[in-house]
Amino acid sequence: MNEDSPQDSLHLPDLSIKGFRGIDSLGIERLGRVTLLAGENSVGKTTVLDAVRVYAARAHRAVLTEILESSGEVAALEQPEGSGFGPCWEAIFNGRDVSKGASLSIGPINRSDQLLIGVTYQKATGLAVKSWDLPIRLLKVIFEEVELAQVGLCPYTLSTKITRSRAVFQSGWHQNESLDEVTCRSIGPELWTNDEIMDRWDAIALTDEEDRVVNALQPILGDRPIRISIIGDERHHRRVMAKLPEQPFPVPLKSLGDGVLRLFGVALALANSRDGFLLIDEAENGIHHSVQRDYWRMVLLAAHANNVQVIATTHSFDCVRGFAQAMGECEGIEGALVRLERQEGHLRAVEYSERNLEAAAKSHIEVR
Repeated sequence: MNEDSPQDSLHLPDLSIKGFRGIDSLGIERLGRVTLLAGENSVGKTTVLDAVRVYAARAHRAVLTEILESSGEVAALEQPEGSGFGPCWEAIFNGRDVSKGASLSIGPINRSDQLLIGVTYQKATGLAVKSWDLPIRLLKVIFEEVELAQVGLCPYTLSTKITRSRAVFQSGWHQNESLDEVTCRSIGPELWTNDEIMDRWDAIALTDEEDRVVNALQPILGDRPIRISIIGDERHHRRVMAKLPEQPFPVPLKSLGDGVLRLFGVALALANSRDGFLLIDEAENGIHHSVQRDYWRMVLLAAHANNVQVIATTHSFDCVRGFAQAMGECEGIEGALVRLERQEGHLRAVEYSERNLEAAAKSHIEVR
């Protein structure tokens, strides 16, 4: 591999995360076109993916809300439009202690285009906050010196001691849409639902990407020609059907096994992530160890063709080995292998250069 290959087309050539959820400080000095993060369970790999999602979305409220609510980080809210439940914003900060203010940053190392989120005290002038005679905290999002969002919160909003009798108050989220978000798709360890497959297939149907997605199934199905079609309509259940040469009739793609469905989902995600990010959590799920190399070769080539920056996680050595083998076969495509580990509670990155990727493929690095 050419270590001098330019990385200018990458949204994140390197990565710094400070103060975000379970990460106090983490620096990864080189990300590739495809980066594989290896490490033990619960070390913080998924948190890194969440941080990239937040960066790509410029901390849009919808993304922050989804990340917090998916992990149960919710609080009772009292707002001008009524009461209910919503995200507990303090949970995005490391340690969750914002009594004296808090801040986090996500973005490239030593660059001005880091995303900043901070909580500061400020008078309640202009904020629709109840007259509780309490100091108001402001949560602000700043990117490239432009304020993207602001929300006024009373102290109870940023408190883990929330009970039914202590409802919190949020004054409203003011979003500045002046900066474009970066396309960022995610695929988790679970298989996609039929509706998710349909939405992504419809976006590439009758394009060159359709052929690339179908060809991605070859690591499992071999070189046999396969045809994919959608049957049904909005009134009748739509299904992805596959036609193999030895079968007289098409069969549901799902009937060919989880491995085929996983490959199909990753290939679809790559096709739908052009010029953006694709985040793959537990990348080895559903993929047999014997096809890991072919699987990663498909990911590398598709990411290069579509200008997608892929960041994936794994705790499987078979996955690491397959990735390293595929990297050796894909000349001119930058890849990076990074092991995440905890030392005295702090997350650190151990980066493998392209020269020692081959060694990593032969020696059993600790990933579980």
